[in-house]
Order: sequence, then structure tokens, then C-alpha cells
Amino acid sequence: MKTVILIFLCFSTFVFSQNKRDLQEMNDNNLQLNELPEIVITRMGDDFSAYLPDRHPDANVQQLQKYFVAYGLGKDYEGYDSYLVIMQNAKGTLTASYNHKGKLINVVERYENVTLPNEVIYSVTRNFPGWAIIKDKYLYEQSNGNIDKKQYDIKIRKDNKTKNLRVSSSGEILKS
Repeated sequence: MKTVILIFLCFSTFVFSQNKRDLQEMNDNNLQLNELPEIVITRMGDDFSAYLPDRHPDANVQQLQKYFVAYGLGKDYEGYDSYLVIMQNAKGTLTASYNHKGKLINVVERYENVTLPNEVIYSVTRNFPGWAIIKDKYLYEQSNGNIDKKQYDIKIRKDNKTKNLRVSSSGEILKS
């Protein structure tokens, strides 16, 4: 019984050891975790890998990205010139390639029929009134920690006519 009480006192000391003044200073400086950049470092040293998850509104996209972030490459890449990882869920695929040192080279994500961001929906409905979105594809590519592509291929319909659009993530119509 003495051991249990001793362990409880030790843990409670750590839990209540935060200083209220320090917490107040952090709040005064307006530090918020959601403003921090999302970068995952998979290897430290001269060669490091960065993956920038997208803040996409679709839960399937977020799920696959979280699964990829949690994936540990380990020593699987050793002995190969390059290493390819493919992950899939109901709406799409995520393909990542690593070099012989385990550095993340590029990531390509492709999804179909996802929940579109408000900017994209607003742009399509504003530029094509009366048209309905019937199908969409989302492409997200990055290499060496830089976002290369983030676009939507959207198929719209009005009466018996259909059009294919390419729209950026900010809502700019790239191709009609």
C-alpha cells in the first residue's frame, strides 16, 4: 500500500508541476498549435525528408495522409536503389518513393469523388451557373518537400451537355 501511495505522489508531482504564470505568458503571446507548419521529418542529418500533409476537407484524404505519416520505413529500403510505398483506401491512392538512403523523394496522391473545398465549389458555381458537378478527381504532388501540383479535374453537366474543368485548390479555373 505504501508503494502505491508513493507512486501516486510521484506522478501527481509531475502533473501539477506546470507554472500558471508560464501558461499565461504562452497565451499572451498567442501561440496556437494550428498555426504551426505541418512538416514531418522522417530522417535527420544531411539528408532529411519532409512531407507536407494537405488540409483537405475530405475525411478519406485525411485518413490516408495520417496513415502515411504514421508509417515507419525502418530499414526496408536498405539494399535497393529506390523504394516505393503504395497506400490505398476507398477513394484514392498515395504513392511515395524513397532513395537508397531512405530519403523521401516524392509523393503523388490521387483521389476520386472527394468532398471539394469551398473555394473550388464557389468558383465552379459562380463561373458556370446552372451546371452541376457530377464527378471530380483530386491530384496532389510534392517532391523534396515542395508542393508541385494541387488541382481538381471536375466534370460538370447542364441538360445534355458536359464539360471538363481543371481547377486549382484556390478556385482558379486553369482549363475549361
